[in-house]
Amino acid sequence: MARVPRQDPQAFSRQRPHPVDEVLPVGKLTLYGFQHVLAFYAAAVIVPILLGNALELSHEQLVYLINADLLTCGIASIIQALGVWRIGARMPLVQGVTFTAVSPMIAIGQGAGGGTAGLLVVYGAVITAGIATFLFAPFFSKLVKYFPPVVIGTILTIIGLTLIPQALQDAAGGAQLMGKPEYGDLKNLGYALGTLLFILAVVRIGKPYLSSLAVLLGLIGGTGVAWLLGDVDFSAVHKADWFGVSTPFHYGMPKFEVFPIIAMLVVMLITMVETTGDVYAIGEITRKRVDNDTVARALRADGVATVLGGIFNSFPYVAFAENIGLVRMSKVMSRFVVVAAGGFMIVLGLLPKAGSLVAAIPHPVLGGAAISMFGMVATVGIQILGKVDLREERNALILAVSLGAAMLPTAVAPFFDRMPEDVRAVLNSGITLGGLTAILLNLLFNVFTRRSAIEIDWDEIEDDDADADAPHLTAVQEPAGGYQPQGGYQPADPYGPYAPQGPHGPQSPQPPQAPYGQPGQPGQPGQPGQQGPHWGLPTH
Repeated sequence: MARVPRQDPQAFSRQRPHPVDEVLPVGKLTLYGFQHVLAFYAAAVIVPILLGNALELSHEQLVYLINADLLTCGIASIIQALGVWRIGARMPLVQGVTFTAVSPMIAIGQGAGGGTAGLLVVYGAVITAGIATFLFAPFFSKLVKYFPPVVIGTILTIIGLTLIPQALQDAAGGAQLMGKPEYGDLKNLGYALGTLLFILAVVRIGKPYLSSLAVLLGLIGGTGVAWLLGDVDFSAVHKADWFGVSTPFHYGMPKFEVFPIIAMLVVMLITMVETTGDVYAIGEITRKRVDNDTVARALRADGVATVLGGIFNSFPYVAFAENIGLVRMSKVMSRFVVVAAGGFMIVLGLLPKAGSLVAAIPHPVLGGAAISMFGMVATVGIQILGKVDLREERNALILAVSLGAAMLPTAVAPFFDRMPEDVRAVLNSGITLGGLTAILLNLLFNVFTRRSAIEIDWDEIEDDDADADAPHLTAVQEPAGGYQPQGGYQPADPYGPYAPQGPHGPQSPQPPQAPYGQPGQPGQPGQPGQQGPHWGLPTH
């Protein structure tokens, strides 16, 4: 009898894809993808609603903006998750309209007279900023050394904390009820609290598969209870058209004006930092290495999506932090789930009636689910901040002052009312103000002086044999004038955390030789490599 050769377990494990690249069965792709859509929908449509109301658009024009937004969101998410050429991070990142651009776009549109005339000036600035983002992406990715964990963690924490008030507002009944007796009544609070408790109960007592659908089940369950009590209105579903297509330049050719373009370029700078933080956050959650090329591809996707937004009557796009919280909660890491979600978004953008059905979910139910997701975004930021030595006074000040700055527009709405309109368009965003503060303070304290850098060690994150709950921190002395590469790059374990024994495991005598430098001995920095600095190295 012929002898079957014994398979090498490491060779077998090499064939197993990383969970990010795993293609799930169609049923799971459908469920998980739809969950992303429901988690994303409220935040996706709030931007066109806010802008449309501020510019006094008609109801039909507002519905058109929502459909155009959903259509572009779907296309942009597929590009980001699936990847086209050197565009797209190929990570489970959903693309959505950035909240950072809301206040500047309102200021630009109102300054141009409001209505569709204001939209044309907004779209001219959006298209220009998108092109600049695409062209600047590879250069910006090399500036990652100026965004250490104290900056990335602070920005992600700010994003989560500034989004939570929006969730709480929905929990009370939504912005449309503010000033009315129904705002914050016990029924609305009951829907929100019941949805949140249901999600927590499913996570606590459910099996892993059921827990991964907790947000979807919470939204369906909360909507079902509200429907039984007569608080869900499906009349808009009957009135909506079955099919509608967003055509390019629907409101006319864009207008390109200097000051609106400058304001939008500042917005896109902040969104590039935001996307950089989101890419590293999703890399840490999924335990997949992120490098400069990954960041550049993600930023190119932002640029392409933003240009498409200006053409198809939509807005600037960014990797959505909200859905990072969903990935963390569900533990479903496949990027093809986001591709499926993008397909659903395109359908919703082409079928106003289907979009109206999703829009029928009551605001309190959405708010209850959003509290957990937005809170998870802040938690990811706090997790990254855990790798920073906050006992060091300057790092602590970067975090403290940035959080305080971010809270100004949220806690004191009229704080900048006496500022010039162009300045107010930038400063009225907590994410923009807090992000700029973190970047500038880091340059002042940690870049232009001799400071110690604390890094994320991606090899340890990917190594299954390492203690994932005790991330490796490496402090080195920085030379004056900025960060300089000193450590050799050590490649990730090609087997990842899924092999019975990877080459980085404790039984291996030493890691393989690094392609860009000779790794140093324990306790000593490696020799400099031939390429530029990488996130996760002993130095930037």
